[in-house]
Amino acid sequence: MSMSNWAKGEVDPIDLDKEYEPVARPLSVLVTPENIIYPLHHQLYTGDSVAIMKAWPSDYFEACITDPPYNIAKDRKGLSWAFSSHVTIQDDWDRFTGSEYETFTADWLSEVCRVTKPNGNIFIFGSYHNIYTIGAIAARMDLRVINSIIWAKPNAQPNITCRMFTESTEQILWLCNNTNKKAKKWTYNYQHMKELNGGKQMRNYWEIPLTPQRERVHGKHPSQKPLRLMERLVLAGTHTGDCVLDCFTGSGSTLLACDRLERKWVGIERDPVYCDIAHKRIDEERRQRRLFPASP
Repeated sequence: MSMSNWAKGEVDPIDLDKEYEPVARPLSVLVTPENIIYPLHHQLYTGDSVAIMKAWPSDYFEACITDPPYNIAKDRKGLSWAFSSHVTIQDDWDRFTGSEYETFTADWLSEVCRVTKPNGNIFIFGSYHNIYTIGAIAARMDLRVINSIIWAKPNAQPNITCRMFTESTEQILWLCNNTNKKAKKWTYNYQHMKELNGGKQMRNYWEIPLTPQRERVHGKHPSQKPLRLMERLVLAGTHTGDCVLDCFTGSGSTLLACDRLERKWVGIERDPVYCDIAHKRIDEERRQRRLFPASP
């Protein structure tokens, strides 16, 4: 049994024997329509995701795994529960009108498709608030839908209104970056998923608890996803050495999962506070996991 001091995910990191390499600080770049910027591997960019992606070359990434705003905030105060510190999202970055959200979604998804290689995987998180809008836009773009994965939270927050069922699931829309007729040979590591599932085919219903407190020691993000969930997506839809984009990085769970599993990563996050959290999470674990070698 290994005496690991890092946050436990789906698997242990596979690069334990490497020397510690500090993570680059988040980078803010001047973006103009005339500039073509090649994204640096293992770099988090601070700024607007659409503007930054527009400056990048086409067909650069093998995959995109991202968690966009859900448009939950609306024009109301966030709700809270008397026995929990949880408050529903009320930040400005998650507040759109219906038409604004459709335009925003079409803009960023179009850029993701452009910078991702043909037949590359695109995984998008959502809830009932936004997943149907994203799915409708993907359908208009004639993108191939591979699966809708259901993330079930056994420890979901109670419903404080007592007027509906407790919302305890989110969806992950799995797209192949090509049209329905042309989509082919997308990455799916079937055998690895089967091994993780005890030798049985893995289903699209994943019961994984909410993000534990040990993954929030550097700061909190209201929609932070558990590392175990992000690792499973990385393991399922990418290969070692692939370059993965997260254009709504938040606190960096996608990037940390890629860093553990020897995938190159590039992130974009507009909020400098969340950029700092993501940077600290990855850099701290790079330091710690080198101190605890894997078990023989």
